[in-house]
Amino acid sequence: MDPTASATARALADTTFTSDIFTPEPLAMPGGDETVLRGGRHLFPLLPRAFAGVRRIGVIGWGSQGRAQARNLRDSLAGSDIRVTVGLRPGSASAADARAHGFTEENGTLGTMREVVAASDLVLLLIADAALAEHHTEIFAALRPGAVIGLSHGFLLAHLAETGGTLPAGHPVIAVCPKGMGDSVRRLYEQGATTEGAGINSSFAVGADPDGRAVDLALGWSVALGSPYTFRTTLESEYLSDLVGERAILLGAVHGLVEAAWQHFRLAGDDAVTAYARSCEVVTGPLARAISRVGLDGVRDGLDPAGREEFDRAYTAAYRPARALVAEIYDEVAAGVEVRGVLLAERRLAEGGMSPVGDSPMWAAAPEAHARRASGETAIDPLTAGLFVATMVAQVDEFAERGHPWSEIVNESVIEAVDSLLPYMHARDVAFMVDNCSRTARLGTRRWGPRFLAGYQQTVLPAVSRPADAALLAAFEGNPVHPALRAAGRLRPTVDISVDAGVG
Repeated sequence: MDPTASATARALADTTFTSDIFTPEPLAMPGGDETVLRGGRHLFPLLPRAFAGVRRIGVIGWGSQGRAQARNLRDSLAGSDIRVTVGLRPGSASAADARAHGFTEENGTLGTMREVVAASDLVLLLIADAALAEHHTEIFAALRPGAVIGLSHGFLLAHLAETGGTLPAGHPVIAVCPKGMGDSVRRLYEQGATTEGAGINSSFAVGADPDGRAVDLALGWSVALGSPYTFRTTLESEYLSDLVGERAILLGAVHGLVEAAWQHFRLAGDDAVTAYARSCEVVTGPLARAISRVGLDGVRDGLDPAGREEFDRAYTAAYRPARALVAEIYDEVAAGVEVRGVLLAERRLAEGGMSPVGDSPMWAAAPEAHARRASGETAIDPLTAGLFVATMVAQVDEFAERGHPWSEIVNESVIEAVDSLLPYMHARDVAFMVDNCSRTARLGTRRWGPRFLAGYQQTVLPAVSRPADAALLAAFEGNPVHPALRAAGRLRPTVDISVDAGVG
């Protein structure tokens, strides 16, 4: 990707849009009004109009997103004449699971990648990033004339920019990007059957629109996934914020932070389980829920005076080092370094996988810490909360400086974390998530998690005993993220997020 992308992000997205089918509404944000679409099952009868001209949707891949999106689309479009078909590579190990969920060769909803692409009017490319980089040429060659290309990640666009390739001319190109992992996309969709508004928010983008129907089609796709609200971005902006986020506050920084805090509490005299509770349990459980319900400033306001003082010292010690790391990640994503790293790693890892992080000493304390949940929730530790909130705000501020729209900022930096990823980590552990997420996210986390760990250990934690920086606290109190998050929060469900610890 062009290194200047990090500077030109200021003009990446026109956040307004209109629709001939749905009724978008304005959303007041710090940077000006954006346009959003509230979802809901009451909109499902409009889906055939949104998908006008589409009789077959081909979902290519059965990974986390493919598995969820194929089922959500099929369920939302039930009763229409639109068929959802899954396309897999020959011999795919995922075929048995797809069949178990009703996609079979016998009913015409399961086939090879090439035959499904060739028969589909809308082709959703949801295979792994490295596989898409490897197979996109043959996929493009198999597209029927005028077929719509659908993406849920901007990785392919970045890869094409790196290699000098282009998306095929004459095809509409749209993206709908759920702000959560595939398991959450499905679980919350199912929860939405009885709780109106439950779901995972999505961004959408239009890369090419030769026939003028791309916006309505993208909105229909998002509604069919069960998104409570949908906001507009661009493929470039989505790619930048997504890859940076998963290397920072969504996963990489979380892993580095909880390990650093655990070691800090151990050195201070805590036993392993208590240290685990004060670090990992706090971040994934009560702190995540508090941010979801009362916002970032509400977490600080809810502490007693002594706790607020400790939070302030931790926040101001962590903010600048975290911001520097987020900026470094952003520059490397924008310059294409992360894309090249993922593809190079795929070649190396073809001969063997990555060693798990879950074998490190910290995670041996997890079972006993989880068992203690029955006796009551762990209290929010002010030091851990200050470190985490500082890192989250550092990402927010970096995205804002780079020109991302505020709906994207709060979703990629806050809502996705507290309403999707952290609840899943609470059920399964941060280490489990690191060891089982997508290859792209895992590689990024394994690269940047240790950088955050070292930063917290070497720079941040030694400084937490110093007086809080009044200027940084004033900036936090007046940060535009607070009204932006409240505005976005009014469109989010006021329900406890469904988490099934048995979901893999």
